[in-house]
Amino acid sequence: MASVRPRFSPPPPPKKKDLSLEEIQKKLEAAEERHKSHEAEVLKQLAEKEVLQKAIKENNNFSKMAEEKLTHKMEANKENREAQMAAKLERLREKDKHVEEVRRNKESKDPADETEAD
Repeated sequence: MASVRPRFSPPPPPKKKDLSLEEIQKKLEAAEERHKSHEAEVLKQLAEKEVLQKAIKENNNFSKMAEEKLTHKMEANKENREAQMAAKLERLREKDKHVEEVRRNKESKDPADETEAD
């Protein structure tokens, strides 16, 4: 007959010790503290995100206002330049008209002056 060796069995799991009321209270307080800490971190990140979004929004508004102001100024300059050009053209037309009128007057007077001189 072969000898039978006893099988090795793992040791039994350690028994959970009975927790006292004070230890349970400490664990609950630690869990509550972790929960509060996590919540505070989430709120902090949310506040930082809101601040960043507000800054981006204000920057975009500033850029938009600056662009609108520049566009308005450029349009006003264009209108002013066009008005100045129109005024110059009108003055040139008036000068040309005056020159032509003087020339016509001179031409109409010249033949009369020549006949009187004869």
